[in-house]
Amino acid sequence: MSEFDEKAKQWDQNQMHLERTKAVAGEILKIIPVTPSLKALEFGAGTGLLSFFLKDHFAHITLMDTSVEMLKMAKEKLVAGDHGKIKTLFFDLEKSVYTGEPFDIIFTQMVMHHISDVNAILEKFFQMLTPGGYLAIADLYSEDGSFHDPGMEVHHGFDPGELSVVLKTIGFENLAGKECFVIRKEISAGTSKEYPVFLLTARK
Repeated sequence: MSEFDEKAKQWDQNQMHLERTKAVAGEILKIIPVTPSLKALEFGAGTGLLSFFLKDHFAHITLMDTSVEMLKMAKEKLVAGDHGKIKTLFFDLEKSVYTGEPFDIIFTQMVMHHISDVNAILEKFFQMLTPGGYLAIADLYSEDGSFHDPGMEVHHGFDPGELSVVLKTIGFENLAGKECFVIRKEISAGTSKEYPVFLLTARK
């Protein structure tokens, strides 16, 4: 069982997760001209928190993740709320190529620092978007490695400027980035630290 499978049942109970997601959703709606006819993908959706905040603004949303337990929790919420416009998809985009219908927008929250080959995933995003489609990435600014437990194989955040260069090289345009939230986390007994989160958007 993966780390995220183990955390699935308590994920939505974390107040910080809710506050962060609400902030990210709000900034996405401010920056991207969303219309009710658009089809969206949440990459690394987990329990679908971000999609549930945004569901009323899209025609359809696909929740893509590799955690069975996270998607199970998302499905339970879908049944309870009868959200016909949202579906779950168990799919590992790092290892496979998505060949389904393209999306008008792809958004992802706090996922990219867990991706081994970020450039490869960004290239896949580009191919999966419709012409004129949007990408929205929310993740940690570069940090000192204290955000995660020792031994975890993750990126220690990102420099949005460096990510922007990669996105432009791939073919994305109209890039915009800003701080959208600050995570306050206890890293040791009596010691807490702030970790700012950015939202970076781009258009195909």
